[in-house]
Amino acid sequence: MKNRLIIVEGPQGTGKTSLTNYLRDNIASSNLYRLAGQKDKTLTGKKYSEIMYKALLDYLERMQIVPMTILFDRTFFSEEVYARLGYKEYSFSDIYEKLVKKLNDLNYDIYFLSLYLEDEKLYEARLARERHHNYQAFSIENSSNQQRVYKELGEEIIKKYNNIKVFRIAMDNFEKAYKEINEILDIEPKTKPVPTASIESNIEDKENNQKEIIQLQLI
Repeated sequence: MKNRLIIVEGPQGTGKTSLTNYLRDNIASSNLYRLAGQKDKTLTGKKYSEIMYKALLDYLERMQIVPMTILFDRTFFSEEVYARLGYKEYSFSDIYEKLVKKLNDLNYDIYFLSLYLEDEKLYEARLARERHHNYQAFSIENSSNQQRVYKELGEEIIKKYNNIKVFRIAMDNFEKAYKEINEILDIEPKTKPVPTASIESNIEDKENNQKEIIQLQLI
């Protein structure tokens, strides 16, 4: 029986962190890896990314015999999306094609979960809680553009690679999305996802608290 390799990708604000934490908590013998890409947007950064992701695939190849599920919050797919959108000073496609081919050839059951929002206006609220990250500037426009390119990537993978199962998951409603993912991955959940309404309420509370702090500072 093959081990599972689950890759979660998607624009900022779709809920990757919440989902990967949920998967780690509800899949036995699972390891979660949360990756950050290279901030260097020059050809030097491209070389560093190539070294990092080749080493990552070599590691996955060695781990094939270890009985566990491996979870990723972002991989080299993010690098390809950002390069296609012009966030980088280079094309990453030459390296990307080699990486995805090697990934496809690994002896895993590979799931590519591509997250998106049907209502793109939700990005505004979601991104408010993620401004502490600094790999790529956050904006609704950026997330919408990333969503479009992630869809293109998924369609390309379906056509070219037979060992990578692609699922596009709408994350507007966490409860509904997690139910769909439980069915895809055959998960009997031990923990419940945080309701979407609670998350949005927490975001609003944080924003209101921040406004109060600013007002006090002004006084």
